[in-house]
Parts: sequence; structure tokens; C-alpha cells
Amino acid sequence: MDVKAAVAFEAGKPLTVTTVQLEGPRAGEVLVEIKATGICHTDEFTLSGADPEGLFPAILGHEGAGIVREVGAGVTSVRPGDHVIPLYTPECRQCPSCLSRKTNLCTAIRATQGQGLMPDGSSRFSCEGKPIHHYMGCSTFANFTVLPEIAVAKIREDAPFDKVCYIGCGVTTGIGAVINTAKVEPGATAIVFGLGGIGLNVLQGLRLVGADMIIGVDLNNDKKAWGERFGMTHFVNPKEVGGDLVPYLVNLTKRGADQIGGADYTFDCTGNVTVMRQALEACHRGWGVSVVIGVAAAGAEIQTRPFQLVTGRVWKGSAFGGARGRTDVPRIVDWYMQGKIEIDPMITHTLPLAEINRGFDLMHAGQSIRSVVVY
Repeated sequence: MDVKAAVAFEAGKPLTVTTVQLEGPRAGEVLVEIKATGICHTDEFTLSGADPEGLFPAILGHEGAGIVREVGAGVTSVRPGDHVIPLYTPECRQCPSCLSRKTNLCTAIRATQGQGLMPDGSSRFSCEGKPIHHYMGCSTFANFTVLPEIAVAKIREDAPFDKVCYIGCGVTTGIGAVINTAKVEPGATAIVFGLGGIGLNVLQGLRLVGADMIIGVDLNNDKKAWGERFGMTHFVNPKEVGGDLVPYLVNLTKRGADQIGGADYTFDCTGNVTVMRQALEACHRGWGVSVVIGVAAAGAEIQTRPFQLVTGRVWKGSAFGGARGRTDVPRIVDWYMQGKIEIDPMITHTLPLAEINRGFDLMHAGQSIRSVVVY
């Protein structure tokens, strides 16, 4: 079938909106009509050429929502008409990782997904007879896509596609890092570095679990109002500190009889390895936990003095917020529909597919929290 897609033919170039061919679902696969998709920094990371695993040509996009239109042989968990969110982190519930209950990083289709292919080793997309790579197992920059059954989360039918598509990555990544990875408890002190689309969701995750002092750190003073809207209690611009950021934050977090200072939890949402170190060292000695969410450039390495870890601080990483997609994503959609979390204010721009490159421009200019393409 012919579908409309924004194709990344080569790194560093704008996407090309064109017609491509899509083969229908094979056994264990589903055909989904994508109704809306967010434009995420991870898409930009790959498009820029900085992603060491980036493949071209490819149909990018991994933050979508849509309707199942056809299912392949053996599919039992969804049927045509179901509303779903594609999952770049699937949940097969059968691989050693899923069965361990210690991680959300399902390994069932990791090898082929990383090669831009479906589980059987082939692509469903082509253009002029030449195959096009899938992206993160999703390829939501097309108005139809094919996914493995284990990579779609069935959601309620009254949820608006142009809002809940954001749950396919940004919302779940931020809120999940708080709840699943850090397991923040009520009354905790936390620092969030970087108040973009992920950072704001970390903030509202902290508010959701009842954290007490929630500090946001960003170089852009315009983010202060955004942070306060989502639960931030204190704002720090490193350029205005007038010295080393870490001692400033440690001093800011001193409470009552505790004259040591440091946050119970810190979160890096920048992908900057220098900031990752600052986030760790701004943790409280003895029990501070620092969660790395941001994706660093290829070849970048983090470092700190071993003393920081010997004295009890913990460095943790979080992918997709530690969420198990088919299980947790429908619950987060329910939270949104029940008013427990906000999404609407963060959807700052809505665009047609023909203007998708403008969404990337808005991201580069720092003028959007999240741009959403509506088909």
C-alpha cells in the first residue's frame, strides 16, 4: 500500500515528505494507522548523524498513537479498531529480561530492531523498489506503519491521539524515571538538570509522588515559569550562581539539623557528561541517587572521583523510565485522562506532516517543548 512518510535519506539533511510503499503485517505483526506523532530529541540525534547506530534511509519517529487496522497470523492481544501506542521498548513477557522482573529492557527483538528491520530480518517499507529502514521499531513519521504485536500498548479509546502520543516516549521516560528507576518517596529532595520535554515530566513525576523540595536547573530563565507549572519549588540558572554549581546546590539543600546537604535524588535530562557528573556530586553522601536519562554523544564518557561512590552515592541509568510498555503505558494514559498528570501545555506546536521539518527547527531554536505532527 502507498503511505505518506517523512524519510531521512541521509544524515544532516531535512526529511523528505514523499509516498513510500508499505507491505502488510506478517505473522505476529500489526498494521497501525498513525494519527499523531511527537518530534523527539532522539529523532534529531539520529537525523544529525551523531547517533552511532543511525541507519539511512529510514523513516524516523517513535512517539506515536494510532489505530490498529490489520493484524497478522497469530496476533491475539489486539484487533482491528483498537487504539494503541507504539513501543520502542517492547514487552514480550517471555524473554529472560522480562521474566526477571529486574528490568524493562526486553530482548526479544533487540537484534533486528537495532538493524532497522522487523523480527524476521526484513523491512516492510520501500521506495522505488529499494528498502527503507524502520526506526526504533516504530517509524511513526509515516501515516501507516507495521509493528510487532509485542511493541504496541492497547489504550482507552477516548484518549486524544495528539496528546497521548507524547506518552510513547517523553512523558513515560520522565515520570517513570521518578517512580520506577529512582523510586522516590514522599518528602524527598530532588534536583532536575535540564527542563526540556523530559525534565518537565520528571518534575511532574516528583510532584505526583509527593517530593518536598524540587529544584530545577537550566541555562534558560524562560524555563522557570515552565518548571513552576509542573511542580518545581526552586530554580537555579548556573550562569547566575557566580561560582561552582555543585557547592551551591549542596548548600541550597541543607535542611534542619542536616548540615551536610545534597539532594536525595538528582536527574540528568541534558545528555551532557559534565552535567551528569555535577548531578552525581550534588547528591547527599550516604544515600543520594543520581539518575542518568539524557543520551550523550557517541564516544562521550562520564567520570567522577571514586570517593563520590565509595561514600554511598549511586549512579543509575533509566531507559523509557523503567516502564514495561504494554503494562504501564495504558496506566499512564489513565492518569492523564483522570487529571493526575498534565500533557496539553507541553504540546506547544501542532503541525501537518508537510511541515515536519519546521518542528525540528522549533526544537533547535528552543521555541518548543514538544511539536506534534497530526495526520
